[in-house]
Amino acid sequence: MRIAVYPGSFDPITLGHLNIIERASAMVDELYVGVLTNQAKRPLFTAKERVEMIEESAARLSNVTVRTFDGLTIDFARNCKAQYIVRGLRAITDFEYELQLAQTNRIMAPEIDTMFLTTELKYAYLSSSTVKEVASFGGEIGYFLTPQVARRVYEKYPEAVNRKEAKEASHEQN
Repeated sequence: MRIAVYPGSFDPITLGHLNIIERASAMVDELYVGVLTNQAKRPLFTAKERVEMIEESAARLSNVTVRTFDGLTIDFARNCKAQYIVRGLRAITDFEYELQLAQTNRIMAPEIDTMFLTTELKYAYLSSSTVKEVASFGGEIGYFLTPQVARRVYEKYPEAVNRKEAKEASHEQN
């Protein structure tokens, strides 16, 4: 059985992440999406909320399981009995960092390979950080997220949403 893990913070899950999940799940028998619970970071969403959003977004993919983990990705991969770690690449700038991780993981666990998947071109610029910044200013994030995830992000920025709605109402009156 071919098992892979796709680790990340997914704060929140974007359409770029979902694209990687869909494509990776087609390549393996079982894909574990690992939601990193890094105490050093201050995520917008709790680990439980991030798991729920991924499960909602990937519900139609029967071979995808979402789990939280902390610590090393390689340990998470071993716990899942995975042979592969999936990593998404958006741009050449991601490659150097990801290559270092893959080589380090390969030394620690030679039995586990890293698969790099490039995102579709339309998501090459997309990051969770960008989405949060746009949302914090009341910008439109529906281009980047599923409607359910976008709703949850906007709930975290009520003042920005109020400004956005006021601006839209002002444009409608003109």
